[in-house]
Formats: sequence, C-alpha cells, structure tokens
Amino acid sequence: MRFTTDELVWRPWVEPVEASSATPEQVEALGETKKPSPYYRVLAHVPAALRSRTRLYDGIMYHRGGLPRADRELAATAASMTNGCVYCVSVHARRLAQLTKDPGFVAGLIGESPGAHLDERRRAIVDFARALTAGPSDVGPAGIRPLREAGLSDEEIEDLVRVVALFGWANRLMQSLGAPEPQGG
Repeated sequence: MRFTTDELVWRPWVEPVEASSATPEQVEALGETKKPSPYYRVLAHVPAALRSRTRLYDGIMYHRGGLPRADRELAATAASMTNGCVYCVSVHARRLAQLTKDPGFVAGLIGESPGAHLDERRRAIVDFARALTAGPSDVGPAGIRPLREAGLSDEEIEDLVRVVALFGWANRLMQSLGAPEPQGG
C-alpha cells in the first residue's frame, strides 16, 4: 500500500477489548483516549500500558513550547515513512496538511519524490527524522548541525528527538498488531 492522506481503517490481528466485556480498568484507560478505536481497544488488554501510552503521546505531541505543532507532525510523518507505517503516515500527513493549509506540499512529501521542494527548516527536520529513525547511533553532532543552521533552538531539537523516538516505538507497535486497509476495502 502506498502512502496517502486518505483515511484508512486499521484491522487488528489481536482481538480488541469489547465495551460489553471490558473491566473497569480497561474502561477507565479507554476513557483517556480521544476515541476508542480498534487500535486503542487492542492496547486496552493492558490498561496501565494504554494509559502510559496515551499520556506520553499527548505530552509529546500536544505540549506547549518546543517545536510548532506542524513541525511535530512533519517529523511524525517523516519517521513513519521511514518505518513504512502507512497508517501513521495517513494520519499525520493529513494533520500536517490541515495545520499548514498546504495539501500540495504534503502530497509532494509523501509522493514519488518525497520532500523534493522543502525549505531549509523542513529539509533539516525531515532529514534528521529519517536519519534518527534509520540509525539512532549514527546521528551525533553532525546530524544536529543542519538543525542549528536552519534555526532550531535546543528546546526544538530536543522536542524533535522525542517525536521521532515516540514514532519509532509507536510505528512498530501498530505494525506488529494489525494492518491498514482503505475504508470500505
């Protein structure tokens, strides 16, 4: 399946927790999520882990300070592309298009020549996200230099690392428990 901004359906390979048979702990953990999708209902098998995942994700993606929200979505999209997570790319590229109000930019990013027309800041973020995802121990000071040259502060760089690290874990979890398919497919 190709990268897209279309809404996809995630089909689990592990039976999701059903509301009718959920324990009070599972119901509470699911209540902390924005919507109890099949993915979250699979993760609800271990309520404490789902709660931790929700709080970590929200703390990294929605906090004030650090990278602007659009740059977080750009990093999430680039990391997810590198990891081959079609579902996460569809979600975060769609959010990126909404935040930037530039669906053409996003289509180019996830298309045949990913990121061909990026400005210096976006290029530095995408290149760093891809490099950190592909080989964390290979990044080092040389990998951070283009971020500094593009004007990112220490707080923004640290935030970028958190986003990319989060998606290294999240993509692997999602791809190991199910797969995306087109809606109605």
